[in-house]
Amino acid sequence: MYFASLLLAPVLAAASSNIPYEQYILAPKSRDLTPASVYSVNGSVTGARTLTQSSGSGATFHGVSSVTYDFGKNVAGLVSLDVGSSSSSSAFLGITFSESNLYISDQASDATADAGLDAPLWFNVGKGAGKYTPDEKYLRGAFRYLTIVSNTTATVPVKSLRVNFLAAPDQDLRAYTGYFHSDDELVNKIWYAGAYTNQLCTINPRHGNSLVHLGSISSGDDIQLPETNTWWNNYTITNGTSTITDGAKRDRLVWPGDMSIALESIAVSTGDLYSVRTALEALFVLQKANGQLPYAGKPFVDIVSYTYHLHSLIGATYLYRFSGDKDWLSSYWSQYKRGVEWALSSVDDTGLANVTSSADWLRFGMGGHNIEANAILYFVLQDAQTLAAELNDKTALTDWSTTATKLKLVANQKLWDSSSGLYFDNETTTMHPQDGNAWAIKANLTQSTAQAIQISNALKARWGKYGAPAPEAGKTVSPFISGFELQAHYLANKPNSALDLIRLQWGFMLNDPRMTQSTFIEGYSTDGSLHYAPYTNDPRVSHAHGWSTGPTYALTAYTAGIQLTGAGGSSWIIAPQPGNLTFVDAGFETVQGKFSTFYHGSGKGVGKFAFVTPPNTTGDFVLAGAKGSLVSEGGERVKLVNGKASGLKGGSWKLRSE
Repeated sequence: MYFASLLLAPVLAAASSNIPYEQYILAPKSRDLTPASVYSVNGSVTGARTLTQSSGSGATFHGVSSVTYDFGKNVAGLVSLDVGSSSSSSAFLGITFSESNLYISDQASDATADAGLDAPLWFNVGKGAGKYTPDEKYLRGAFRYLTIVSNTTATVPVKSLRVNFLAAPDQDLRAYTGYFHSDDELVNKIWYAGAYTNQLCTINPRHGNSLVHLGSISSGDDIQLPETNTWWNNYTITNGTSTITDGAKRDRLVWPGDMSIALESIAVSTGDLYSVRTALEALFVLQKANGQLPYAGKPFVDIVSYTYHLHSLIGATYLYRFSGDKDWLSSYWSQYKRGVEWALSSVDDTGLANVTSSADWLRFGMGGHNIEANAILYFVLQDAQTLAAELNDKTALTDWSTTATKLKLVANQKLWDSSSGLYFDNETTTMHPQDGNAWAIKANLTQSTAQAIQISNALKARWGKYGAPAPEAGKTVSPFISGFELQAHYLANKPNSALDLIRLQWGFMLNDPRMTQSTFIEGYSTDGSLHYAPYTNDPRVSHAHGWSTGPTYALTAYTAGIQLTGAGGSSWIIAPQPGNLTFVDAGFETVQGKFSTFYHGSGKGVGKFAFVTPPNTTGDFVLAGAKGSLVSEGGERVKLVNGKASGLKGGSWKLRSE
């Protein structure tokens, strides 16, 4: 009886829905949105609150005035005003947007360009009553606050304010294929905010950022008010009908680095791998004859980035792991191999890659025998060997293996600083970066578990009030790099450190009133100010960035312990690390079927644990401290040895202590 009730727990927890824990999903139930509340009123406006109701009587603007509406969370789409007859033929209404309440203004929107602010959308409502909707190029990718502005002496009635929610265009917005729940409400909310952030960053590829100002203004320019209304989102960035981008409001482009975080989080939440595939294909189509992959997709400028080249290769591996689409992998295999060889062309006689390009994730400086670049290269070489074996291609296996072995040895000889318990950035600096040290653990560049623990402890010791610092980017907290640090703590068998960082850093991002309280910001300062060191223009910072969604995958893969080792989950390892959580219930789907785990701890140890994996798959089990046997639904019993079991068949299993 216990076994049956245990496996039904996700269904019972959401009795009103077929989607487990649907109450946490932030995606709207309808694509037709109205504001949640009035944030502020300036001047004389009657009935402002009625525009928050689907069938309200309407608001009337009397002369110069404005109302700021709050949607309660970050949203995206195309705004429409239904306007009555104005008292003057010269009447205008304007619309401004902001993700943060810091940049609410009746004169401008927060920025989508490198510098400055975006001009309002102006409608000549004096020409007659009716529905006013801007051109699709003025679709706004993310905003929580919307301000209606009247800048004339006219009286203007507004019957309704609506937003057509256009993010995640191909998705049934709330039909998640993954779920997560624990006894920590903050952790639960963070998982779902990550999923929603990626939904906002998923767009119709016809509405990419056209980068009108690229090359004409820079992040060093100081433009206080907008001079031109050219924040167009009308560049086609990929094929298909949906694609993943790095940011919802700004840089609505394909960036491979962002996908190294976003892809995995998408796979375990919405499962929208189609949008990932179109993005990756848009990068591979830009590959040069020498094998080099782009820093970013079109229409970004042609810049060489060694690390982002590697991130494109990682994206291909991740897509194959979650999709199991061997035909897709085979069709891009020759390009993938050329990409690996281009990366290896930078390996010098020391055995390390000598990086000559500076472009990376907005860190300051990237060059020489850089630890981040070499750790990522080592990670790619491990993946490359696995894929080659999968496709029965032995042509480069020996060279890749030999290069990887030497790289690991030399990196530890030249870049390891035993006195600090961290790697140096390169041979010419005393700086210990967050990115390279996190990646060293993630890539298994470390030489022992003890070394990984040493790095984990040293990284944690540097945390400040608002999260983990990235000294390679000045006084910056980078949710992107911290996403890799999360995985590093889990891989060092320090789950409580990972959970502490999630609560500290992502808890701050989720709960701070200056942020959207629904999506995760691109980056901020170590002092907690919403200033991201690589930019001088604070309103430019994106508050919905896919690279900031690391906890969504980390909680599923490591806390709940569901990790795929074979294509589409044909093989797997169930290795939960619940840490100081006493209850964890999670799952997601692949082409193979459903994966789920259920953990309920007790003061005496592991307590209750059960998991489900698809039929016709195989895998292993690891749970520290677990004793006894695993028992299948069919009665098969496998005794644990040091908390481990291997060669398990897919199906329903429970832990039975003995």
